[in-house]
Amino acid sequence: MQAKINKVELRNLKFEDYTELKKSMVESYPEMVGSYWREHHIEKLLSIFPEGQLVILVNGKVVGSALSLRVDESLVDKNHNYSQITGGYTFSTHNPLGDVLYGIDIFIHPSYRGLRLGRRLYDTRKELCEQLNLKAIVFAGRIPNYGQHAEKLTPKNYIEKVKRKELHDSVLSFQLSNDFHVIRIMKNYLEGDLDSKEFAVLLEWNNIYYDESPKLINLEKSVIRLGLVQWQMRQLNNLEALFEQCEFFIDVVSGYACDFALFPELFAAPLMADYNHLSEAEAIRELAKHSEPIRKRFQEFAISYNINIITGSMPYLENGTLYNVGFLCKRDGTSEMYAKIHVTPNEVQHWGMTGGSQIKTFDTDCGKIGIMICYDVEFPELSRLMADEGMNILFVPFLTDTQNAYTRVKHCAQARAIENECYVAIAGCVGNLPKVNNMDIQYAQSAVFTPSDFAFPSNGIKAEATPNTEMTLIVDVDLNLLKELHEHGSVRILKDRRTDLYEIKKINP
Repeated sequence: MQAKINKVELRNLKFEDYTELKKSMVESYPEMVGSYWREHHIEKLLSIFPEGQLVILVNGKVVGSALSLRVDESLVDKNHNYSQITGGYTFSTHNPLGDVLYGIDIFIHPSYRGLRLGRRLYDTRKELCEQLNLKAIVFAGRIPNYGQHAEKLTPKNYIEKVKRKELHDSVLSFQLSNDFHVIRIMKNYLEGDLDSKEFAVLLEWNNIYYDESPKLINLEKSVIRLGLVQWQMRQLNNLEALFEQCEFFIDVVSGYACDFALFPELFAAPLMADYNHLSEAEAIRELAKHSEPIRKRFQEFAISYNINIITGSMPYLENGTLYNVGFLCKRDGTSEMYAKIHVTPNEVQHWGMTGGSQIKTFDTDCGKIGIMICYDVEFPELSRLMADEGMNILFVPFLTDTQNAYTRVKHCAQARAIENECYVAIAGCVGNLPKVNNMDIQYAQSAVFTPSDFAFPSNGIKAEATPNTEMTLIVDVDLNLLKELHEHGSVRILKDRRTDLYEIKKINP
């Protein structure tokens, strides 16, 4: 990553984006000099099909785009070239009632490749296809690496080898990995595409929800997928070893299309082994030096794997004061910090930790969430304040050494789910650290808890991990069930409070 990324945004293209769009496109196609859209092309696309034109911005700068038309399926079935499908670049082939979304361009600036931004564009195209109730997405993809093999392989042979992963094609391999399948080979498709020998591959993605009624784009999801990491404490040689293990789990839960990844409290504690010759208070302050690099790397992971990450917690020094904090790293590239409000007697005695002073909820692309670290979940006032702000999911990274300590966290978390009519996800560490003072044993059973009513499991437990075993827990939670509960539950705890007799409020809002 060449520059610091503060924010990633995917939205519809605007005409005022043109200057940056042109610059990124020129740099994306250096082998095709002069192959960029002119102003009148973009103006026309925006006038006939604005919702089909997408851009990715990083720190406010256009770094990628996906342009589309809506065409008749009969037009796609005919053999065609690029000029014909675009109506000689006039886009006269666009039909507002067409049943196929035809992709006419997609690119990512070379400096921002490797962050899976192209995948986001494809996923949004799929979302648009579903919401417009279209049959499929179709486009003809270049095969730019074919020119290197043209003397020995026919296009058909080349495509088969790419499918079997015997060869890699920078465009086709990516498209196949995004669930597109080959329809046929197109000859003389794009004039001047020498790298592909002017061949292209007509690809299709079928909309299995074609009979569904159209929806508006970018609605908040109702079913949210959570990925909980039950983390094994193990010896780590350095910070990169920690990142390697973290990325493994993020890759796993992202592969299951999770919206959130939750790590436990103080999961980076194995790095303190290098400081075991120091006092416990000195050792954890040395560990705190890693917190900012950890935040930065998790921010990159959130972008690359298109997932919101709750980083558990880590020690954090600010003006000489030691806090227990974590970060919500969102997939749009932004991050926010949260702090443990109530520190345990052990944290005060051995480490000299201080509790944070801000109670807040967080807005995400999956609705409003709350985050509390371990001991905080044993204080019901905090989560009630968050529920009053509209929290639907409460995340609790924790670290407990014994089963009785875990029992406190578990049962308090279950109570918070019931009394606040929300989901509560908890994730902890397991295993032993014999070379780290004050962090030698751990016990955990990560879980997702629900309210207790007919729409939910009778015991209020949506899912639980195997105790004291490293693993991930993948769980779907339905926010629509919470809406139903709030209004029509057997009991309505939030609505039935006697606010005429008592209330809870922040002293320093």
